[in-house]
Amino acid sequence: MSVIFLILPDFLLIGLGALLLHAWRYSPRFFRDFEKLVYYVLFPALLSQTITRTPISPTQAWQLFLATLALVSAGIALAWLALPALRADGTAHASLSQTAYRFNTYMALSLVGHWGATAETTMAIILGFAVPLVNVAAVHALARQQGGILREIARNPLILATTSGLIWNLACLPLHATLATTLDRLGSCAIAAGLLCVGATLSMHAIHGRERLMSWMIAVRLLAMPVVAILVGMILPLSTIEKQVLLLFAAVPTASSAHVLAARLGGQPQVVAVTMTAGTLLSAITLPFWLAIASRL
Repeated sequence: MSVIFLILPDFLLIGLGALLLHAWRYSPRFFRDFEKLVYYVLFPALLSQTITRTPISPTQAWQLFLATLALVSAGIALAWLALPALRADGTAHASLSQTAYRFNTYMALSLVGHWGATAETTMAIILGFAVPLVNVAAVHALARQQGGILREIARNPLILATTSGLIWNLACLPLHATLATTLDRLGSCAIAAGLLCVGATLSMHAIHGRERLMSWMIAVRLLAMPVVAILVGMILPLSTIEKQVLLLFAAVPTASSAHVLAARLGGQPQVVAVTMTAGTLLSAITLPFWLAIASRL
């Protein structure tokens, strides 16, 4: 029961975001601009501040990189197995495959906040490594001829914030109290704002007969990925808190912005939106289970 109460505030904020859009008539344009603020300002501040304030060793960063690479690679491979297994349509598969290995950053950082500063830093490092991996995979799937992938990755605000935070931390550079306080105040807004944006993206439009493919991707995201995270934690020399954070990272639902990428690159955004919505709602059932498992690692 305590685990359910742990995730309940996040789902209440997601529900409030949906109410703001659908019941209280906040405009979709408002939430698009609001999400840009979260993505380009608030979350980079949170990531940067989280990483710089806790000591990190090069060995720890390397082990977390290997763990993240193994986990994301497994998710990508499992997503692509659906293509021959289900004889899926190429465009639908390219659109939906990203929902199997992309992750909800807002929920990941919100939930790990209950485990203390070390866990927050571990999650921030994992996110920093995972962001370029999943974005390259998703863009490549949707637009194999699309140019400028490396440029987009290099300009990604989450990658820039994580990289700068890691360099600052590993170089043992001081952070002025004024800057630290500014970043902390910006970051404190990020979680709630991000979860409101998740709620505003929930959608249940027609799914055009893609139920089997959608179910496959949701199962990979919510069931298979956590199992892989447990196996990776058994193989690599990770600490207990690192194993727990890796499992939490693997257990959160897919990114709320997955449908935006599908729309930009000529995919099927409505089907992606339904899959993201269904996965987010089902995670209210699966997350307590995986959090209970994490507490016993």
